[in-house]
Parts: sequence; C-alpha cells; structure tokens
Amino acid sequence: MRIYFLNISPYLAICFIVDIISRRIREGDMRKYEFYWDLIGDISAGRPNLGNLVDLDVYRLMQFTMRDVIEQHCGTETTDEIFYEAGKLAGAQFYARHIKPVDSLDEFVSKLQKTLLDKRIGVLRLEESVLNEGRVILTMDEDLDCSGLPELDYETCVYDEGFIAALFESYTAEKWRAEEIDCWCTGARTCRFLVTQEDLAEAGADGH
Repeated sequence: MRIYFLNISPYLAICFIVDIISRRIREGDMRKYEFYWDLIGDISAGRPNLGNLVDLDVYRLMQFTMRDVIEQHCGTETTDEIFYEAGKLAGAQFYARHIKPVDSLDEFVSKLQKTLLDKRIGVLRLEESVLNEGRVILTMDEDLDCSGLPELDYETCVYDEGFIAALFESYTAEKWRAEEIDCWCTGARTCRFLVTQEDLAEAGADGH
C-alpha cells in the first residue's frame, strides 16, 4: 500500500499511519467466522424431529458448490490450499473432541476406525504403518466426500488430506503431510493416502 502525503506535517502523517495500523489490528482481532466446537450447536434441541442425519447428496452439494465458487474467486491452487487447511482445522478439532486421550498407536488407530465408522464418515484401514520412520499408508472405503463420484482425471479429496494430516499431528505432536495417491475418481474404487512426517521426509530427501 502506498500513501502519499502532500503538505501534511510529520506529526499528522504519523498519527494517520498509527490510526490505520490500529484499525487493522482491531479488525484482525475481531474475526467473524473463527471456529469453536459450540458453533455446531445443540442439535437435539434444534432438530427434535429431524435429528442428526441428513442425506449425503446435500452435504456434497454444499461442499462442491462452495469449492466451485472459491475456485472462481481465488483459482484452483488457492482453493486446494483452503480446503487442505480447513481439513486440518477439522481434523484437529475432531481429534480433540472424539479421539483423545489415547496411549498407543494401536489404541489411536482402533478408536479412530470405530469413530469414523460410527459417524458414517468411512471405513479406515491401515495398509502400511512405520510410524517411527514417519510413513503410513491408509485407505478409506465408502468415503464421505468422493465414493461414488464420476471418474475424473485427478484426485479430489484435498479436504480429507488435511483432515488425516491433522489427526496424526494431534496424536504425535509432530508435523505430518497427507497426500492422496489413489482415488475413487481416478478409478481406484478406494481412497488411498500416503501420510509422512515432514521433518523425516525432508531428511530422507536430503540424504538422496
């Protein structure tokens, strides 16, 4: 931002700049949409007849139209970044609400599998797990976001990537990255994710 001062005293110029900075700080401190779990509300009180269930096509309608509009405004790359970050926020909140406390990898995986199944999010399976080497491969069948979608020429579960990464970050207190390597939309009929611990992955790349 460029500000031009013509015939304005240095004192007034400084006051003007301080006022702009102060207003930006105040605006930054007063976010409108910051998430906290209570925002989900008391569903039993609000929906005593309709309850906690909704058809999956309605959920996908919301997500896919939102992604469409964000892409129109921000471009594809930024849209993917937004959905990944949103997935990470959701994953961290989900872990804190539904998974912790856990004392071992087996308990973490078992509790996660059961919770995802109970909430009809998907059927999670571990294909490979070498946690001390920072590498996990897992699949998600009957995935909430993409199972049954038409075949496309790209993986689509960016939100899931962030969600899964945050689950592992929350459990290990380390930085993880999840990447979808197979997807229903590319003909795999399951969603497969490679989950890697970031610092170990970087160290391995440097070693090559």
